[in-house]
Amino acid sequence: MTMKKNFSQLMAATAIVMASLASAPAAMAHGAAEPAHGGVVQTASDLSFELVATADGAAIYIVDHDEDADASKFGGKVTVLNGAEKAEAPLKSAGGNKLEAKGVKLVKGTKVVALITTNSKKTVTVRFTVK
Repeated sequence: MTMKKNFSQLMAATAIVMASLASAPAAMAHGAAEPAHGGVVQTASDLSFELVATADGAAIYIVDHDEDADASKFGGKVTVLNGAEKAEAPLKSAGGNKLEAKGVKLVKGTKVVALITTNSKKTVTVRFTVK
């Protein structure tokens, strides 16, 4: 009889834990956001960064907790790896929450490392793979 009672208590506790875990991701979601510009999104240092290929290079859009960040407070550089080819370009504010790097080419499979600095001289490293 005791074994049956313990099993029932264990099953009840398991059901409670499973129910709380099922709702946890919605309440604790803090991962990468959905792309707003058709690019690839990564999260670093509580910021979301979206890499987007442009006609003359690349753009990175910065979002801070669902609010557009002021790109004038950021800068840095991107390193782009297309197979054995490597290219670098500075990231400059392009208004709003957008940084631009001109003269790089992004295609499917391109690896990009962005070193993004803030006015406070903090550097955030963000890695992307173009899909």
